[in-house]
Amino acid sequence: MGAGGGANLLALRTHNAALVLDLLRTAGTEGISRLELAERTGLTPQAVSKITARLREDGLAAEAGRRASTGGKPRTVLRLVPEAGHALGVHLDRDELRAVLVDLEGTVVGERRTPLDLGAGAEAVVEGVAREAEALVTGILGPPGGSGADGAFARSPGGAVTAGVARPPGEPLPGASGRSSGDSAADGLASPSRGPLAGGASAALPGGPVPGAPAGSSGEVLSGTPIQGSGGSMSETRAQPSGGSLPGAPARSPGGGLLGVPTLLGLGVALPGPLDHGQGVLHRVTGFPEWDGFPLRDALARRLGIPVVVDKDTNAAALGLTVAGVGGSFAYLHLGTGLGAGLVIGGGVHRGARTGAGEFGHQVVQLDGPPCTCGARGCIEALCLGAVARGDLAEAARVLGAGAANLAGLLDIDLVLLGGRTVTAAPGAFVHGVGAVLDARARREGGHAGAVPVRVAPGGERAVAEGAAQLLLAPLFGRGEG
Repeated sequence: MGAGGGANLLALRTHNAALVLDLLRTAGTEGISRLELAERTGLTPQAVSKITARLREDGLAAEAGRRASTGGKPRTVLRLVPEAGHALGVHLDRDELRAVLVDLEGTVVGERRTPLDLGAGAEAVVEGVAREAEALVTGILGPPGGSGADGAFARSPGGAVTAGVARPPGEPLPGASGRSSGDSAADGLASPSRGPLAGGASAALPGGPVPGAPAGSSGEVLSGTPIQGSGGSMSETRAQPSGGSLPGAPARSPGGGLLGVPTLLGLGVALPGPLDHGQGVLHRVTGFPEWDGFPLRDALARRLGIPVVVDKDTNAAALGLTVAGVGGSFAYLHLGTGLGAGLVIGGGVHRGARTGAGEFGHQVVQLDGPPCTCGARGCIEALCLGAVARGDLAEAARVLGAGAANLAGLLDIDLVLLGGRTVTAAPGAFVHGVGAVLDARARREGGHAGAVPVRVAPGGERAVAEGAAQLLLAPLFGRGEG
């Protein structure tokens, strides 16, 4: 078979395994039988049996009991094992870092929050992210090579821990590659416990191999450390470990990395744009043009030794919302230290040809208006943040509504969701104000459809961080590219 045919077969096998994994995830603790899996995926019972056997072997699935059958013996039902894999999500805002650790179901099991100066320089920011990630992960899962949960995404047959660099969109992510030549190819599920985490890549990372760190004891989450040269010492850490608290352990030393932490899939990082999602390279981040051209993905992958995916904060939040069940076509408008949009069209995040879609805040609505940090004048972001600074939330909501109405007219979306710290501080004012502008637009247009509904997005202030973790998890379940 030619290379093209082999690639197509691999994609089909991966797709089938992802279908089964996603149904196990959505079934919850009640589980789902193999017969139901076959009926809902359209796969043959034999194919489902092979896929589920491999999932159980790798620790991703387990029996959830038996269910009465209309004839014959009771059916065994299976469930996903949430603790078999974990992903880190980091929201890099202009003045704050928030990190979460989630399991395969997307449940947050640990969280850290600390001040951040995005203008402190690449070295300081990268090291700050690495330090917070290491403290969070080792506090919950244990250090590299430690005796943490024996999950599916841990080791190769010889015991060596393997990892890889996060792939661009369209390439396999953790758990999405084919098998080694000695394995059966029938079920189509990559076996991370028998090979690399990310798409079959070796442990070599940009700049060379990253060595594993020595084993140590598990530890509880430590306090966050400010990532800036000066300023307040605010720091907050919350952990929700399952199965009780863990004994304390010393913090990891800088440069230790996370290569070899059992069950850790990788890190998703979400921050203001513009940026190149496919390459993980930043452009002239609004207000911080010095980031232009910096390869953030590769820098963090080299420093931590794990797969990394980088995306805009609004896209990450939008992805998280789709995984949580928000369907159709919608816009997620994020108002915090800046203003941006995550666009979901037909159920998938729309990033555009150059992954630059969603620069919603920089549409000019007032010629010769106030200057914006992007270099233009009269941008919605400048007008909206200016109104917030004056304490005029009604005006801020009206300006935001004007932008939302433009978006609704251009894309004919089903729903507008509002998020970000400014919205969560006064949700009623923004829902009412944005909704009033959309209502007025609907009355001008006539028809019977009515205005596009406006709601506050679920997830609160950690929606972006949780969405960043989904940059790693969602592809594993066939729920869109990371």
